[in-house]
Amino acid sequence: MTLAGLASFSVMDGTMKAAALALGAFAAIFWRSTVGALAIAPLWLRETVTQRGGRLPPRPALRVHVLRGVVSAAMAILFFDGVVRMPLAQGMALSFIAPLIALYLAAFTLGERLSQRAVFGSLLALVGVGVIAADQLGATPGPQAWRGLLEILTSAVLYAITLVLQRRQAQMATPVEVAFYQSVVIALLLAPLAVVWAPWPTPGQWALVVAGALLAALAMMLLAWAYARAEAQVLVPLEYTAFIWAAVVGWVAFAEPVTRGTIAGVTLIVAGCVLAARRDDPPPEVI
Repeated sequence: MTLAGLASFSVMDGTMKAAALALGAFAAIFWRSTVGALAIAPLWLRETVTQRGGRLPPRPALRVHVLRGVVSAAMAILFFDGVVRMPLAQGMALSFIAPLIALYLAAFTLGERLSQRAVFGSLLALVGVGVIAADQLGATPGPQAWRGLLEILTSAVLYAITLVLQRRQAQMATPVEVAFYQSVVIALLLAPLAVVWAPWPTPGQWALVVAGALLAALAMMLLAWAYARAEAQVLVPLEYTAFIWAAVVGWVAFAEPVTRGTIAGVTLIVAGCVLAARRDDPPPEVI
């Protein structure tokens, strides 16, 4: 289920990159979230009536829904504005630092200890980020390349926060509820500015938005189902399969080549993340 969800997300990324090129990242995310909320609403309403007698989720669950929706809104806008300025595969590769950032966030918020192996893995992944950055800036130097790079890296930090929230959210809510509230929170959050920044799409643009919304909803429900049944440390490493899909979508839809620098960088990032996530070493030293 996790692999299927990640594949859906990767194809959605390509669809949303096309929508962002046509409409702008803000408008693409707003319309995708609005369409997604409307599409999932009948399922959510039926589930709410049959399982909870029409009552809303408890307050702790609503807080997590809102928090993850707010973080996801900023993450998505930054990511899609970033991949407009760089190849999809490179953007996906840079986002792979998120599991490492999540590791440090968990240590900070949960008091977990960081081993020397985790620190070394972080440094190895950081070298990988540098390799991809050098490859990207060398191919397309200038302010747009720098902007895309910084937006993707900032988006990765926010994505790490959503990874920390995802496991908790999946334990408190059904897949339909997770997908519905994420779309609703993002749509409501962006609505005040949508009058100015979200022009009405053309028929062709609507096709991209609707496809992106349905793929995103499917992916969120698949991942919520999976994260409710397995620990995050088991499923997070599967995030790296998204690079394969992103490379294929970028090549087919946008004629974006996958450079040797990108492959070298993603290899270092994945190796660093795998090294940091291993748990079969002796008791870690406190850093």
